[in-house]
Amino acid sequence: MADIETDYLVVGAGAAGLAFTDTLVAHSDAEVVIVDRRDEPGGHWNDVYPFVQLHAPSALYGVASLSLGSDQIVQDGSPDHGFYERATAGQLMDYFRAVSDDVLEASGRVRVLTSTDYLGGDSDRHRIASLADGEETTVRVRRRLVDATWFETDVPSTHTPSFEVDNDARFMPINDLVDLDDSASGYTVIGAGKTGIDACLWLMRNGVDPADIRWVRPRDAWHLGRESYQPLELLPAFIEGQASLLESAAEAEGVDDLFARLEACGQLRRVDPEVEPTMYRCATVSNHELDELRRIDDVVRLGRVRRIDPDQLVLDEGTVATEPGRVHVDCSARGLRATRPQPMFEPDRITIQQTRSCQPTFNSALIGFLEASDRDDEERNRLAPPNPYPSDAVDWIPNSLISYQAQTRWGEAPDVGEWLEGCRLNLAGGLRSHLQNPVVQGAVTRIITNTESAVDNLARLAEQR
Repeated sequence: MADIETDYLVVGAGAAGLAFTDTLVAHSDAEVVIVDRRDEPGGHWNDVYPFVQLHAPSALYGVASLSLGSDQIVQDGSPDHGFYERATAGQLMDYFRAVSDDVLEASGRVRVLTSTDYLGGDSDRHRIASLADGEETTVRVRRRLVDATWFETDVPSTHTPSFEVDNDARFMPINDLVDLDDSASGYTVIGAGKTGIDACLWLMRNGVDPADIRWVRPRDAWHLGRESYQPLELLPAFIEGQASLLESAAEAEGVDDLFARLEACGQLRRVDPEVEPTMYRCATVSNHELDELRRIDDVVRLGRVRRIDPDQLVLDEGTVATEPGRVHVDCSARGLRATRPQPMFEPDRITIQQTRSCQPTFNSALIGFLEASDRDDEERNRLAPPNPYPSDAVDWIPNSLISYQAQTRWGEAPDVGEWLEGCRLNLAGGLRSHLQNPVVQGAVTRIITNTESAVDNLARLAEQR
């Protein structure tokens, strides 16, 4: 391949890299080259388990210029009845191929090079190599390198477990559940996060008695309620929920009181009401899913698994008997990476991170919009402060603090406000069309009344963590 010259070299053709590029190209005349080691665009969606679905509505995911699905509310009597549709893994892969081919490449200003490794470089010259034949190419970058790998997700099919597994123990990643063709004496799900939740729900949907499921949960988690995070026609419920959240944040007397208030108003939920969660990873669940998960009584809280033998699980704080016929399902991949934050915008580099908590493609599109705008990097960084992914329950506090501080700044920038109103990835997009709704009017008044106090109190509580 001959040497390439471009305005931006984007490393990573996952959701973040594609969402950034889509918005950048829509609002500028930039030329972009995207490189990714995988054979297909879509990032970690290439490697996920086949029955995975988005946590949140398809209407809020992907790139800004192309809808994912049909933005329909499910009306089929299923557990998702009354919510906006959530794409499956297969639908997401088809979508990202369409984004790559029919939107970005079709613009004539974007080249997407899959099966291509980024080898490094300096401020304006970078090296890439084809994984097919090893041929190296130099890319001269006129503006910036864009690191879209900060969102890289660790999934069960590609990660190495942190514990030992005896050769005679039955063990598999969650991906292999769909191919299990022989009987099992029971199932042990290892992992307390969203993947573990999905494994438990899938087993029960496929006829496994909850009594035959053991769930190893080193930490219990706070979850977001799916009912409270719906867009478009259901936006009033989200705005009402935000009003309650901000009231809770403004009035909380301490950290424990804050979480009690957030649970009472439905913004945070837990599987076991008797166990105080110590984890928060942005997972979203519905009330129906919580009811199903509560049917599992065999919950192991003895820390992390250290070894799986044919007859016992060895954990941090003890052992649990098992048997050769029991299938142990690995859901222990970390998922979201813990990465030290850095400025989004630097002289020769953009590092895509989150600003609004737990909305990766929205954040990526926002960064693309800010890059295309006529402002300097100091102002771009002021509008897009990095917001590290949460892990511990108390991380909800600084995550929310940074999100609301940024949103206040967005409201002071007219071009950003207009973009937010029309961006399909913005959960609060289209708010103006609901302003005649009395519920929304009341909620907006409460939001205006409580935002400043909530931000001040969250800053105080963040110091108490």
